[in-house]
Amino acid sequence: MCRRSEVISLRDDPSGESLESWIIRLRREFHKYPELSFKEYETQKRILKILGELGIEGRKIADTGVLASIRGTMSGPCIALRTDTDGLQVQEEPAERNREYISRTEGVMHACGHDGHMAMLFGAARMFMENREFPGEVRLIFQPAEEIPPGGSERVIAEGGLEGVDAIIGMHIFTNHESGSVGFRPGPFMASTNRFEVILKGKGGHISLPAKCIDPVRMAVDFINSLNSALEERLDKEKYVLGVGRIQGGAQFNRTPDNVGILGSYRTFDSETTDIIDATIKECLEKIKQEYLKHGEEFSGLPDYELDILHGYPVLVNDPFFTEAVNLKLHESFPELTVYPEIEKTFAAEDFASYLQVVPGVFISLGTRNQKKGIVEINHSCAFDIDEEILLKGSEIFHTLSLDFLKHPEKYLSLQKYHGPQEYIEKT
Repeated sequence: MCRRSEVISLRDDPSGESLESWIIRLRREFHKYPELSFKEYETQKRILKILGELGIEGRKIADTGVLASIRGTMSGPCIALRTDTDGLQVQEEPAERNREYISRTEGVMHACGHDGHMAMLFGAARMFMENREFPGEVRLIFQPAEEIPPGGSERVIAEGGLEGVDAIIGMHIFTNHESGSVGFRPGPFMASTNRFEVILKGKGGHISLPAKCIDPVRMAVDFINSLNSALEERLDKEKYVLGVGRIQGGAQFNRTPDNVGILGSYRTFDSETTDIIDATIKECLEKIKQEYLKHGEEFSGLPDYELDILHGYPVLVNDPFFTEAVNLKLHESFPELTVYPEIEKTFAAEDFASYLQVVPGVFISLGTRNQKKGIVEINHSCAFDIDEEILLKGSEIFHTLSLDFLKHPEKYLSLQKYHGPQEYIEKT
């Protein structure tokens, strides 16, 4: 997928722009024009244009995503590098720092670092195009719709994005650790995300006649309280988080509404915990229904409820063998880098988890917190920003780890997943 004769000069850019400045410029261009999930059409055009300038042929995937490959001069394995491309429905807050690159799209913002992720991946691509003396293939995945379940990763996989891929690396910018440091952990790293939606059905009427009504507002309060109490009894607090993001019902101060809707989410690190929460939600709803049945007053079919549970992204599980090799290589190649090889698990969720269910790999957290620069806002904040000094380092990490994997896959793959160089010769 590479056009070797059209590769631009990299380090010796005739404009005098350094690689780092180029990466920062790309990040700012992406930041200015964010698009929502599965609507990243202009972003897709920009990605294809930049790939073309690098001499890399890209193709569309998952509607608004892009897939591309850089092949070395020798046969070998294939490693995928993935970035996400979508923004969030957030109105960016103006500041002195971001005035040159603040979002030009009303109500949409790159508030989670995806602009930086794309720029870092392009930086790594330039490094590989500068020196093609490596074995195998680097697969570039510019994935849409990370922000909304079921996520763009499922589409990429279904459309063949991982065909022939032996391993995968992803990276995410976070403000929960200092700028330029990296963190990861073997095994479960990020939580599954699950959504529940409940409609509690009561009997509306005048608020002065409660005996003639079934109050769904009180049902909602009782349900939330009973659910939290039941889960606290059944599960350790470190195994899950659950919260309600919306309660909706009623329109008038003196009328009991007919229905109340509840929308919430919970995060877990294993399927057993998810199953317990699923069952507890249903049990609490059934208990509330029974408690609100009227004696002596007949309301046909009421009270009642509807429940919809959506299991979104699975638990993100880093391959332990691969992760340990990454840890050793980072210490070897970046001795100045602060590395947290056992960083705490996070209840944040990522659809990169789906890739790791197919091929081994690692998801790395790249810190961007910089108190001196005022870059302290958490991801998804309207004031979120990136310490742009980390972007080149992110590109170097992508390049160094993937190049080492291509040359020494046996260091990264367990015996069950690695069968020697002949495997890659036969593939090509």
